[in-house]
Amino acid sequence: MSDDAPPVTAEYPDSAFRTTGTDHITVWGSNEADTLAFYRDLLGMRLVLRQPNLDDPSQTHLFFDTGDGRILTFFVGDRPSNPRGQRGTVGAVHHLCFGVDPERYEEVMEALDEAGRGYNVFDRGIFHSIYTQDNNGLVIELSTDKYDIPDDRRADVLATAQRLREEDGADYAKDEHLAAALEELGLDATPYDLPDADAGVGGVE
Repeated sequence: MSDDAPPVTAEYPDSAFRTTGTDHITVWGSNEADTLAFYRDLLGMRLVLRQPNLDDPSQTHLFFDTGDGRILTFFVGDRPSNPRGQRGTVGAVHHLCFGVDPERYEEVMEALDEAGRGYNVFDRGIFHSIYTQDNNGLVIELSTDKYDIPDDRRADVLATAQRLREEDGADYAKDEHLAAALEELGLDATPYDLPDADAGVGGVE
């Protein structure tokens, strides 16, 4: 790691204020039917609010519960879906990631198969991920933890795994760094039984 790299730590920065969590993310959608078919009917998100876009009442604003009370919303109208997606550029969204139950990980893949959705599965070192695309070509990652990590200790675990991987000279955090972080922090987290998968690492090691 270079000397001018920003420090990675579980400590809060010395900032004037800090956010309290993710309230919602809003995406430009295509139309209501295709958006509901993917996010409600396939991913299982509850549609919890539907109203006009307050900045442009000609559009509809859909609010979905992503599973933990955090909200994903879409501005939709009378627009066709665009599976080719947007061009990657500065300021564009690369992907959205949602958690899935590790006990139902293989069921997720079966559901994507049945829906005719292509996907890739990767072992990302500190978590497992399934990548697919929504009706507009936006990359959707469905990730699951490798261990039963308490939510209130997640930042501590990741920051410790970061330090351990730097000490190890590894290019990215791997399963062994995550396991060692849990041991160092005294967390007896249970590993989940997940399928083997390629790392899917491009340009690293």
